[in-house]
Amino acid sequence: MFKIVIIMIISLMAMSLFTGCVQRDMPLNKNNANNNFWAELTNVDDVNMSDFDDNLTVSEMMMTEDAEENKMGRIAFPISEYTHLARTGKGTVKGTIYVKDAYDRRIFGASTRLYLNPITSYSEQWYQESYLGGYKMQEADSRLFNYLKFTASDNNGEFAFYGVPSGSYYLIGTVKCGEECGYDGVKNIRIASRVSVHGNQIIKKDLTRMAE
Repeated sequence: MFKIVIIMIISLMAMSLFTGCVQRDMPLNKNNANNNFWAELTNVDDVNMSDFDDNLTVSEMMMTEDAEENKMGRIAFPISEYTHLARTGKGTVKGTIYVKDAYDRRIFGASTRLYLNPITSYSEQWYQESYLGGYKMQEADSRLFNYLKFTASDNNGEFAFYGVPSGSYYLIGTVKCGEECGYDGVKNIRIASRVSVHGNQIIKKDLTRMAE
């Protein structure tokens, strides 16, 4: 009888070992700054695509509701530049995203997506013509999504990217601001800044600008 009990216990332990240790892909938690990844490594079911529509394709990829023919054309997607980019790394980029009002008060970007966009001739055109110049540009090549790394800030606007390869990037994010910034309604304030990472560096860089 004792042997039978022992056998049953061992069997139950084996069952729990093989059934309880399978880790499912976790859905994106926008409040968890540690949950960041390359776009191509993401299961589409784990991402709220409406979030991409609001924050990436509209605010940060510079797509608007205007007709495509009325927007500035993009240069051809430089495949050779992107295929030479490193895909793994040990660097860290961390900081806080916020805008400042006229009284130097901080309005934090809580639970918002942030992106690392590798600096290439393609992203440089966007930065110069759209972000700095204010021109509306045609839809970005869909292949660009495979080279973005993204994360989300917490409720205090703090964010972190881990496993960042050595290189230079545009750090991009959006802060929603309304009456506290002097606007009649809520406005998405896009912020972009250059950042470079080498080896296992930990780069601390806030993403900020003045509210217009």
